[in-house]
Amino acid sequence: MTYAVQQLASALHPVQLRMARVALGLTARQAADVTGVSRNTISRIEAGEVLKPSTIQKVRAALEAAGLEFIPENGGGAGIRFRERKSP
Repeated sequence: MTYAVQQLASALHPVQLRMARVALGLTARQAADVTGVSRNTISRIEAGEVLKPSTIQKVRAALEAAGLEFIPENGGGAGIRFRERKSP
C-alpha cells in the first residue's frame, strides 16, 4: 500500500462511514443524499474500495458538517463521535 493510499484510508475508514450512518440514523440512500454522492459510492466506501480522494473528502466533510468528528485509528481503532456542542 502506498503512502498516499494509506493517508486516504486514514481519512475515512470504511467502518467509520457505517458508524456515522448509524449515529445519524441514515440509510445508505439518505447518506448519499446528505453527502452528494451516489448510493453505490456509499456502499463502495463501506466495502473498503479505494475511491478518488476528492470523493472521500466530500463524504467526510458532509458528515462533519452534520456534527460528527472522526477519531483516527491510533491503537484503539478508528471511530466517530458527535462534536461537542458549545453552550450558548
